[in-house]
Amino acid sequence: MVRKKFSKAQIILGISCTILLTFFLIFYIWHQAESIRIGYKTRQLEEEILSLKKEIEKLEVKKSSLLSLERVEKIAREELKLTSPEKKQIISDNLDQ
Repeated sequence: MVRKKFSKAQIILGISCTILLTFFLIFYIWHQAESIRIGYKTRQLEEEILSLKKEIEKLEVKKSSLLSLERVEKIAREELKLTSPEKKQIISDNLDQ
């Protein structure tokens, strides 16, 4: 059996092609892994945004109920013991008088 001898240039070319092919394969796998990781992160952030929007809606409803005029008037009358002003206590700004 006779073996064919490869020249130094052919060996270097073969090794270079193998290294280059390995590099591209590693890069492709890394790129796919990063794409998947970014997809998961994006989905996680979208879910967090949705959760925060729901919490904002709940807080807006709570804010509205806390600032309702009926509630404020009830607190003023019951807890602070305030009463409606009498006619003589009202100062008018009208220039027509």
